[in-house]
Amino acid sequence: MLSLNGFLGENPGMTFDFTKMNGAGNDFVMVDNRNGSLSLSRDQIARLCDRHRGIGADGLIAVEGTPELPRMRYYNADGGEAEMCGNGARCFSRFTACLLGLTSGSLSFRTEAGILAAELLPDDRVRLRMSEPHSLQLAHALRILDQDLEIHSLNTGVPHAVTFVQNLEETPVFELGHALRHHPRFAPAGTNANFAQILSSDTLAIRTYERGVEDETLACGTGVVAAAIIHYHLTKAPSPVFVRVRGGDTLEVGFIIENGHPAAVSLAGPADFSFTGSMTI
Repeated sequence: MLSLNGFLGENPGMTFDFTKMNGAGNDFVMVDNRNGSLSLSRDQIARLCDRHRGIGADGLIAVEGTPELPRMRYYNADGGEAEMCGNGARCFSRFTACLLGLTSGSLSFRTEAGILAAELLPDDRVRLRMSEPHSLQLAHALRILDQDLEIHSLNTGVPHAVTFVQNLEETPVFELGHALRHHPRFAPAGTNANFAQILSSDTLAIRTYERGVEDETLACGTGVVAAAIIHYHLTKAPSPVFVRVRGGDTLEVGFIIENGHPAAVSLAGPADFSFTGSMTI
């Protein structure tokens, strides 16, 4: 298990192997910690994710557990552990499949948001069966930086706030996202902040300010799912909903309707290997 109780330099000269992956531009440092030998402090994780002094990533993901039920541990770029990450879970699935010698089929794994299932698709994409969304709240008005915004919120493994805008490119995502992420309504844990534009009845574009990264990222899988599910509640758009992310990829959100609510929610998209290496800290 990764220990977050230590201090930078508690294991001087420790060397470990890593793999760099990205899901639609959302990038991660992947480590195999099934034997529990790797112990990193919060500061060390943040340093590894630093784009100037470390490997550089939006987060670090560790594989733990057993071959029968691997466990995904996800840490944001600030070193803090989070429940889940949609793009990260797709990367975790492909990375773990390689560790287990799988080239097709499916696997299940544990996260802090519950047990998820992933299907390895033939085009190096992954379809992820998400945990059931909860805590839906629609159309609450918030005053953010002298703007009156209509905010919708949903937990898709982690909390998300979504607002729909007319012009995504002209939206000050960093400024509004930072203020929304820290708004008292979402205290004390805060929220991820998403800004979405409707391109057609079944297609959205989205930009996301991620808590823990504390900046806009090229993609956020759980934010994509939140926006798509909220879009359904507002417009009754049928499954699937396609969502174009900042990095240029389009992710696919599928679902079925049970008692008027989306269920069996899935997220399909790329999970790409970038490079491998070793690091001494």
